[in-house]
Amino acid sequence: MYNYINGTITEIEPNQITLEQSGIGYAIIMPNPYKLKVNDQVKVYTYQHVREDEITLYGFESNEQKKLFINLLSVKGIGPKSALAVLASATVPEIIKAIESSDAKYLNRFPGIGPKASQQIILDLKGKIHLGPMTLKRSSRLDEVEDALRALGYKAKEIDRIVKKLDGSKDTATLIKEALRMIGQ
Repeated sequence: MYNYINGTITEIEPNQITLEQSGIGYAIIMPNPYKLKVNDQVKVYTYQHVREDEITLYGFESNEQKKLFINLLSVKGIGPKSALAVLASATVPEIIKAIESSDAKYLNRFPGIGPKASQQIILDLKGKIHLGPMTLKRSSRLDEVEDALRALGYKAKEIDRIVKKLDGSKDTATLIKEALRMIGQ
């Protein structure tokens, strides 16, 4: 299995690139290949997908994108084409945020992802995506503030709007006071 390939792009097609390395041209299926240019020197993170009748190489701009692709493949009913369509339509942080906030409507907008698939993605991946340092994990203090505001009867949209503005390094009591002050304004 290949983790990544450094090379020169020799061809770009609607759904794939040809990446030349040491005289070998690798056909790599990618989300949004037209972001790249012919003759660019690039590092493409790869995932080798093996089926009974074919071996396919999928490529990604970042390791986080690759890891999210692998996570999406673990969801029942999501294959490589659907996972690639999701990655081609949004950024990794946007997708993770939608999953973590159970935003099925956001996930429904991706090609090939209907209501059942979006619910399955949320069910299978919520709280389970660990991509390393860029993961959208918040401090536990912000989670406590969110829980407190929810217990006080505030709506999810309002809670999200306020929590985004808070500094997670402060203590929980101070954060709750600041959140209530912001809501009151």
